[in-house]
Amino acid sequence: MPKMEAVKDEELKSILLPNLFAIWTSIIEKIDAAYEMEKEWDKGGKSAKYVLRFRRGGKTLVSLFPKESAIGLLVIYGKDERAKFEARQADFSNKVVSEYHNAKTYHDGKWIMFYLPDEDVFNDLLPMLAIKRRPKKD
Repeated sequence: MPKMEAVKDEELKSILLPNLFAIWTSIIEKIDAAYEMEKEWDKGGKSAKYVLRFRRGGKTLVSLFPKESAIGLLVIYGKDERAKFEARQADFSNKVVSEYHNAKTYHDGKWIMFYLPDEDVFNDLLPMLAIKRRPKKD
């Protein structure tokens, strides 16, 4: 299946509320600074018009869904990642732990969707991404 071209900033600005576009941009910059990943755009399906996946070696680190009133961020943990998170859950905020435990577990992993109304919530999630893949060293 051919890859979808990158969604232009103008299109994203028409989807996201104005304050969320700045947050969207900042989140992408933080992921780019911490990880060397390929960005892959696709249709978002039922949950959003588009999805931006950060992938490397055929594995997805995180998926971002631009929505009008929030940015959806999907993290999928496999069995080993779930064990690591559960061993360290005291290091995470109550909101992150609650979302984790309320997320549905499928045959291929635990799908945890966060809705980011602001950047503070994303900063809370950076350690979750580090469980999936160690950030690059500066």
